[in-house]
Amino acid sequence: MFKNHLKIAWRNLRKRKSSTLINIIGLAIGFSCSILIFLFVSHHLQYDNFHKNPDRIYRVVTELHRDDIGYRASVPPGFAEAFRTDYDYAEKVANIVSWEDQLISDIAQAGEERFKEDIAFTEPQFFDILNFPLRERLTERSLVEPNTAFITESTAQRLYKGENPLGRTFVLDNLETIEIIGVLEDLPDNTVINVDIFLSYKTVASYNDFLASGTWGGIMSSLQCYALLNPNQNQADIEAVLPELVEKHRSGRKNVHHYKLQPLADIHFNAKYPGSIDSDLLWIFALIGLFLIGIACINFINISSAQSFIRSKEIGIRRVLGSHKGHLFWQFISETFLIGFFAILVGVVIAIMALPHLNSLFELQLSLYSLLDFKTVVFLLFLLFAVSFVSGSYPAVLLARIVPVLALKGKFDQKDAGGQVTRKVLVTVQFAISIMLIVGTLVIAKQIDYAVNADLGFDKEAILMVDIPEELETERLNGLKERILGISGVTKATACLSSPGAAKNDWGTAVRYHNRPENEEFSIQAKLADEDYVNAFGLKLIAGRNFYASDSIQEVVVNQTLAKKLGLASVEELLGKKLTVSGTPASIVGVVADFHDQNFHEAISPIFIAPNKDAYSELAIKINGRDVKSTLEAIMERWQAVFPKYIYDYRFMDDRVAEQYESEQRLLALSKVFSVLAIFICCMGLYGIISFFVAQRTREIGIRRVLGGTIGHILGLFTIDFFKLILIAGLIASPLTWYFMNNWLEGYLYRTALSWWVFAAAIGGVVLITLTTIGYQVIKAALADPVKSLRTE
Repeated sequence: MFKNHLKIAWRNLRKRKSSTLINIIGLAIGFSCSILIFLFVSHHLQYDNFHKNPDRIYRVVTELHRDDIGYRASVPPGFAEAFRTDYDYAEKVANIVSWEDQLISDIAQAGEERFKEDIAFTEPQFFDILNFPLRERLTERSLVEPNTAFITESTAQRLYKGENPLGRTFVLDNLETIEIIGVLEDLPDNTVINVDIFLSYKTVASYNDFLASGTWGGIMSSLQCYALLNPNQNQADIEAVLPELVEKHRSGRKNVHHYKLQPLADIHFNAKYPGSIDSDLLWIFALIGLFLIGIACINFINISSAQSFIRSKEIGIRRVLGSHKGHLFWQFISETFLIGFFAILVGVVIAIMALPHLNSLFELQLSLYSLLDFKTVVFLLFLLFAVSFVSGSYPAVLLARIVPVLALKGKFDQKDAGGQVTRKVLVTVQFAISIMLIVGTLVIAKQIDYAVNADLGFDKEAILMVDIPEELETERLNGLKERILGISGVTKATACLSSPGAAKNDWGTAVRYHNRPENEEFSIQAKLADEDYVNAFGLKLIAGRNFYASDSIQEVVVNQTLAKKLGLASVEELLGKKLTVSGTPASIVGVVADFHDQNFHEAISPIFIAPNKDAYSELAIKINGRDVKSTLEAIMERWQAVFPKYIYDYRFMDDRVAEQYESEQRLLALSKVFSVLAIFICCMGLYGIISFFVAQRTREIGIRRVLGGTIGHILGLFTIDFFKLILIAGLIASPLTWYFMNNWLEGYLYRTALSWWVFAAAIGGVVLITLTTIGYQVIKAALADPVKSLRTE
């Protein structure tokens, strides 16, 4: 029976090639998007689920309760040892310090090859908590001894070109020689730990005294602490005793420093902490995939129901010959299934072609083998059967209930059986979804444009940010700066740590204002820089003066938000006051106008700018825009002359600012694609429906042309109903989209307005596209010879 259904279905589909092709293409696009979205969502939902005991693994984080609550994914260097020895809640506890783009030199290679790799310093117990498999190791040695390392397979291949790396050495940051004692399998890209080289934690002592000290005197964002709790431990019970640990090791701070246990499964999705994504993004993508499939299904339903008149006699004959309603129902479901089957094959091909672009956009490593994964295959089968049943049920019921006698006599009521009301409702839904996607895309683009092109309070144009090695002598740094300023294309330069727009550098626990109590927590961001910082970045000095040249913090410049936070009547009241930084009092000599140090999600923080020669990590260079290529080459030559053993690396300041909205840029790119696809699928459906209606009304068009009807008049007859549906769709979509996009914009403290023209442009765009789609078919029919159409009819 099923085989016979498929044969008849195949024969019927071949008769209606145009509508079949439209349905297959529309469903294929919907299927391909759904496949890619499924792979994307699955990838993120499976973050770090490959470890042995993921439900017992936690990261310890810090909540800083000051004038507001600050969230840090870090703890003091001494926390891990204290938690490990003072309590027995955890089976294993380990610190990890992650650094990006560190210099790796293979001195054994001819020419001394150099690379930049992401590295981490880990305590030995770390690999007992997070299970990254070792491919091979040198005897049973682990990361206990200083200057030892595990590297990933791909890093071993890059460094040693297939030779055995065990026992080999490399030099880290031109300082320490590191021995490789183990090779790890390449880490999956859906893990929160994303480094290529793991070094013993004892090695960090050669690079950072603070991290190696075991102190409780502050936190650094690069340090994190993981714990594998003993079975049957309660998270809330453990967090309840942690204030005792704070009081023991840092008396008087337990009301400010609140340590919390963050489950491993929460790390990737908790937007309070850096490196995470907003889980709402996954739901948005899933919803968009559902929308696209829904639009394609609506096309199928509309085209099938519109063609009911053509198939009425076929159904009448089948009923007379003994076919019952159930038989006819499954016959039409078989046709839908066959269309869905071909569509899903085409959809898989489209998904394969689009997968590299998805990987590039989101920096993923999804492979074609993901399509063969059991869960993916099950999803595709579910999608196929669900879409076949949902799309085919209404047309099947519609056709199966045709009265055979009336159909054979030609008295079939097309308006009733064709489901005009249902068809109009479904087309309105399509228009509404398209309008919502277009409005969403325009709002996202408008907010990004507002953020990137707004006056941020500092100059970001034509500024080159060049890395400089740490521990650099003042004389060499000043010499490099003077040589670069001697280039004709360079106008300004400053050495700094933390430029405007860089990652937060919170010194709250180390700063005290004037004569305030010593134990008062004060949230403030530090910009450590030389005396040219204010001028180089175009900061506006609104009171006092800039600080003088110095190697250490003696004078500071602050921003006007500091005065607001302290409740001062004017910024001038700050001048002459003391700001005690790490125990050293410094005079406030100037105040600059506020500038946006972080993206528009965050409020402007209090900031101080002060010199500290030992901290500088970048050189900001302002170029004049003339002969940029020669200027960049001259800067590189002078830099390499001073640092011949380092890799020259630079970025433009405006690119760094734009990267603050990287997730929004990705969302915008996908929104554009999804909006175009939604409109394309809608247009294909409209084309199919209009083609059918025009064919049915050829005689009417011919008579109207003979009687003097204009092309515009005939076009209006076909388009007026669709314009009404677009208007209704706009009235439905506008308040819904305003609600969702207004909620999205509320995530920004500084945001664009949700303008009326965005909704007008979306509705107007849909009207124009609809007019073009319908107009082509109608005008073509209206320009045909009316005598020929009347003779044919």
